[in-house]
Amino acid sequence: MSDNKKVVVYVRLKDGVLDPQGVTIHKALIQMGYTDFVSVRSGRFFELEIDDSGGDIDRKIDEVCSKLLANPVIEKYVVEKA
Repeated sequence: MSDNKKVVVYVRLKDGVLDPQGVTIHKALIQMGYTDFVSVRSGRFFELEIDDSGGDIDRKIDEVCSKLLANPVIEKYVVEKA
């Protein structure tokens, strides 16, 4: 039987950090006539599959997120177990 677990990691810019991609998308929406959108914030997500047999999976996932997937100075991340 497989001990693999799946998690999804969402990475977003922290509040107050300028999001040029979000601003560009928002401007494009307005130009396309979608004026109901007040703002846009961009982000990214990662689907990870990890072998859970080694234990301490939460610590490993947090370590990977803070060292590789996100820049903790300007980004925040949320982990959801799939």
